Amino acid sequence: MISTGDIRKGVVIELDGQPVRVLEWSHIKMARGSAQVRLKIQNVRTGSITERTFQAGTRWPRGRVEQRKVQFLYSDGAAYNFMDSETYDQFAISADQLGDDAKFLKDGTEVYVSSYEGEILGVDLPVTVDLRVTTTEPGFAGDTATGARKAATLETGLVVQVPLFVNEGDLLRIDTRTGEYQTRIQ
Repeated sequence: MISTGDIRKGVVIELDGQPVRVLEWSHIKMARGSAQVRLKIQNVRTGSITERTFQAGTRWPRGRVEQRKVQFLYSDGAAYNFMDSETYDQFAISADQLGDDAKFLKDGTEVYVSSYEGEILGVDLPVTVDLRVTTTEPGFAGDTATGARKAATLETGLVVQVPLFVNEGDLLRIDTRTGEYQTRIQ
């Protein structure tokens, strides 16, 4: 059991029989009456976000979300296939379930899969991934004073804004949290 005093960002609790992740929380001390805790929570299964208020001291069961390390193998269009790093079992996750995270996956990428009571919830990507530029327009000399940017398509189909000096074939480090270019590796 977890109480309102132990709530932190990222904690998973069971609320009304559903696993929810705490996105934000705030403690509110009322002039009269007892203190309250306001939670901004996300349903782990559906992704819906709501705000709820509870009395201080409320307790919930802790959500048992399991994580296991897996390796991305390949995509067949409708599904993304992974292999468990310990048991070598292979399984597929639908493209709908992965959402935008699929654009950061290339063959051999190691990620963590989150599951709740045997049901796969999604993947936890590394903070950065290294992807190669497949297409981009050439940069123009002398246009760098303004910090100009151009679009570049990466090997996974992700399109990011990059500095003008980036060329086709360059390896770039991309932040998976924001989807933005960080640096050129080679």
